[in-house]
Amino acid sequence: MTTASQLRAGMAFKYEGQDYRVVSAEYHPGQGKMGGVTHARLQNLITRTLWEHSFRSELKLEDIPVEKQALEFLYPDGGHCVFMNPQNYEQTEIPKDIVGPLAEFMDPGMKVSVEFVDGRAVNVLFPDILELKIADTAPPIHQQQDSTFKPAKLENGVEIMVPQFVKAGDIIRLDPQTLKYVERVKADAKAKHA
Repeated sequence: MTTASQLRAGMAFKYEGQDYRVVSAEYHPGQGKMGGVTHARLQNLITRTLWEHSFRSELKLEDIPVEKQALEFLYPDGGHCVFMNPQNYEQTEIPKDIVGPLAEFMDPGMKVSVEFVDGRAVNVLFPDILELKIADTAPPIHQQQDSTFKPAKLENGVEIMVPQFVKAGDIIRLDPQTLKYVERVKADAKAKHA
């Protein structure tokens, strides 16, 4: 059992017969006779719907163990993504709706952490920054300000906006949360991708 004041992102628990994963949680201590409250953003592990709820801080919740595994992405297969455990070579199919919109940014060999509850994948954790190669974009325009952006197509076919100085063949860093350009990878780092 855990109290609501101890809820943290990534935890899982049972509440009113449903299993939830904590997306975010914020504890607000009470004053005087008012008890503290935890505001939590939750994801139902069966329906995948999000729910925001406030719990009294002393409320006891039945926690569910969350197991994390480092897996390697192999290939997409219809509505699933196939991953492999590099330790025992066991393959796992995870539905694309659990992987989320970042599924199209996955390259074979990419390593991610996957959270499991009761042997079922419930969440895929991506790195803070993705490095991707630009397949096609308009040539750089040096007269333009660097603050203007242009469309560019990544190797996986996804279109994003990049600064004017980025050219085809460049490796860029992308923030997976916002899908926005962060920076261009320096020339010495590009050699690793070649």
